[in-house]
Amino acid sequence: MVQLIVGKKGKGKTKQLLDRVNSQVKEIPGSIVYLDKSTKHMYELNNKVRLIDVSQFMIEDSQEFVGFISGVISQDHDLQQMYFDSFLKIACLEGQDIMATIGKLEKLSERFEVEFILSISLDEEELPVELKEKVLIAL
Repeated sequence: MVQLIVGKKGKGKTKQLLDRVNSQVKEIPGSIVYLDKSTKHMYELNNKVRLIDVSQFMIEDSQEFVGFISGVISQDHDLQQMYFDSFLKIACLEGQDIMATIGKLEKLSERFEVEFILSISLDEEELPVELKEKVLIAL
C-alpha cells in the first residue's frame, strides 16, 4: 500500500511523518526504513528506525530511485514500512509526472508486503485524481 501525506512546503508534513514512524515502531514487529535527503532528522527518529540519506547514493532519476528501493527491500526480509520524506526530491520527480513511479511502488508493496508512506510537497488539489484515494493526511 502507498499512502501520501500532502501539503505545500512548510505545512508540517515532516513532523506528521516523524510522529507516525515513531508511533509505528512500537506497534509493528518488522523493521522500518526512513529515507530523507539528509541526516537532519536523525535524532528525532526512534533508534530502531533505519535512516538512509538518499543524497549519498548518486540517484539521478526516478528509475534509479525505484532500483534503489528494490535493493533496500532485497536486503531486509523483515521490512514492513518505508517512509519517504521529501519524496519528489529524493525520487528526482520535482516538476514531473509521479504516476509511473507511484505505480511501481504499489507493485513492490504488493509483491513484498511493504507499506510506503510518502511526504509530497503538493496540495491535494494538485494531485492526479487517481492518487486522491491514497491521501492519508492533507495539510
